[in-house]
Amino acid sequence: MMMMMMIGLVLLSGAVLLLCMPLNSCNESLNMSQRVHRIEVVAEFPHDPDAFTQGLLYAGHDTLFESTGLYGKSSVRKVDLRTGKIEVLQQMDGSYFGEGLTLLGEKLFQVAWLTHTDGWGLATDGKVLFGSDGSSTLYRIDPGTLKITDKHTVRYNGHEVNNLNELEHINGEVWANVWESDCIARISPKDGSLLGWILLPDLRKGLLKSGSRGIDVLNGIAWDSEKQRIFVTGKLWPKLYQIKLKPTSEVHSMQIEQQCLGKNNIAS
Repeated sequence: MMMMMMIGLVLLSGAVLLLCMPLNSCNESLNMSQRVHRIEVVAEFPHDPDAFTQGLLYAGHDTLFESTGLYGKSSVRKVDLRTGKIEVLQQMDGSYFGEGLTLLGEKLFQVAWLTHTDGWGLATDGKVLFGSDGSSTLYRIDPGTLKITDKHTVRYNGHEVNNLNELEHINGEVWANVWESDCIARISPKDGSLLGWILLPDLRKGLLKSGSRGIDVLNGIAWDSEKQRIFVTGKLWPKLYQIKLKPTSEVHSMQIEQQCLGKNNIAS
């Protein structure tokens, strides 16, 4: 079961509405013609190294909204992109583990992870919500009723792409962090087919090389549709990056399976 919270933008100063969503069956997606990209860093920005990033979105005027996780430390925050400064903070009740976040109209929607209850990622195309729950399923959700209206299983070369995590809707695609990997999957919101991969291992490697030993996994995608800017970060990362994509033909299918699916994630 997925638990969703809807938070008014006046935010961070009102009541929080909790609603539940049932999960239904899945459909198999089509295989992709391989499209793989690496990335180039355009700019670096400071990021709270204590933020266990779960959801990230760009809200205009160099402002980000970010949700963070961990029991007793979960929050929703308004952040200045340039400085990384937290401008507004709403601490969540200690019983909630904050997860994905998206903005639709004048409302922030957030999912929360509870014991035996999953809700991982959230995104919107401005009309409907898209959700993930840590499985290989991408959900389409009615923002008015918060009921699931469609769902698709995401596959690559016949294998389920499990651990779909933080989501962002970018130019007609849903981008999903794959938890415990340095990969972002590009997914068709129409049928769940896999459109391509983005490989970002150099970001984490660079942080480790510079001495950032306490970092966790890559997680957090934000899209500035006006200026066509892509931002990414990770859990407990001291930096947030603006990136651009660079196509590559150097990565083969087996490498993708190893890097982005992992041995434990490949189901026959």
